[in-house]
Amino acid sequence: MRKGSAEDRRRATHDAGLRAERVAAFWLRLKLYKILALRYRVDGGEVDIIAKRGDSIAFVEVKTRPKMEEALTAITPQKRRRLSIAAARWLGANPWAANYALRGDAICIAPGRPPQHVICAFELRLG
Repeated sequence: MRKGSAEDRRRATHDAGLRAERVAAFWLRLKLYKILALRYRVDGGEVDIIAKRGDSIAFVEVKTRPKMEEALTAITPQKRRRLSIAAARWLGANPWAANYALRGDAICIAPGRPPQHVICAFELRLG
């Protein structure tokens, strides 16, 4: 049995990531967050979800892994840097948001378990 080409595996991983982002956005909506942006991308960075609730704006990284514990450790320093770049650019385009508490959250997804929303999972470097 052939395991598939590298392109097939890349596409399957990408599709799984998109599904995880949709699940995460739904999960946040259930928690009464307003989704401000999905898949926000700029040169040098990206944020999966930008969401607001109360006086906070969360820049959310979504990670899906076979085990929940693996998801959080997948947010590497390089990934945090890319998230911070995108968050800073988004804030530049949305100056009204500067009055809110800003944080880096994660939503971890593993098969057979509900999503885990980790508030302040990583530090944003916006300066």
